[in-house]
Amino acid sequence: MQLKFLLLGLATTFAASSAFAQQTLETIGVPVDGGTGFQPAATELARDLQWLDGMILIIITAIVLFVTALLAYCIVRYNRRANPNPSSFTHNTPLEIAWTVGPILILVFIGAFSLPVLFKQQEIPEGDLTIKVTGYQWYWGYEYIGEDLAYDGYMIGSPFTGGDNRLTPEVEAQLTEAGYQKEDFLLATDTAVVVPVGKTVVMQVTGADVIHSWTIPAFGVKQDAVPGRLAELWFTAEKEGVYFGQCSELCGLAHAYMPITVKVVSEATYDAWLEASKNEGGYVDVRTLLTN
Repeated sequence: MQLKFLLLGLATTFAASSAFAQQTLETIGVPVDGGTGFQPAATELARDLQWLDGMILIIITAIVLFVTALLAYCIVRYNRRANPNPSSFTHNTPLEIAWTVGPILILVFIGAFSLPVLFKQQEIPEGDLTIKVTGYQWYWGYEYIGEDLAYDGYMIGSPFTGGDNRLTPEVEAQLTEAGYQKEDFLLATDTAVVVPVGKTVVMQVTGADVIHSWTIPAFGVKQDAVPGRLAELWFTAEKEGVYFGQCSELCGLAHAYMPITVKVVSEATYDAWLEASKNEGGYVDVRTLLTN
């Protein structure tokens, strides 16, 4: 009998653990202390940008080494001791042509790879869903176009959520309750942009007061939110998880306290979340709907 109750208890614990695991999304797009590289690319755009950055870094490094070598050679070969009688010429036509044509060819080479990436970013495809995002001092407002769903996203710990932009025990408790860690302070918001994995998302970006900027580094997207103008960006997230971003335009006193949280979920979970949020008339925590 005792063995039966023991097995029952273990089964109950396992079921509870499984349910908790189903409500957890991996945090992928997050800054790392001491990190010097990019966040893991979660979109094709981000991969293209990171590859382009690496290629240009190689070119820049080669140029720096070449120029440094030339300077070192000139210092050694043409100093006063080694060359007491300097030449008096003022022009060298082949050399002048070389240092004019060389940089042009380098720039053309870089442009041949960078322009396609730029066009890919700026040519907005037809989206599977469209979300209008509005920057306010200092939070973000989201509206799912055609779905009758709109809500605001405030930083956990901001005055809008009962804090004062400081990490306190109360704020830490709010983070834990929302499924975040203490380290996610200044990044996590009380609501999140929820999108389906593998679907093209078009974000219409504008500002209500001053210029803000909606940015998700792991997606390779950044777009200024200018009052009176409606700009667009797009992305297709390739992996489920939690991704963080922040306003990347100096917008005022609390600029540092308007982060962005995006949760990428399965299409089935997204459909269930969207329906539940519309029925509730506002944002529903997607963790309650996550499934394996």
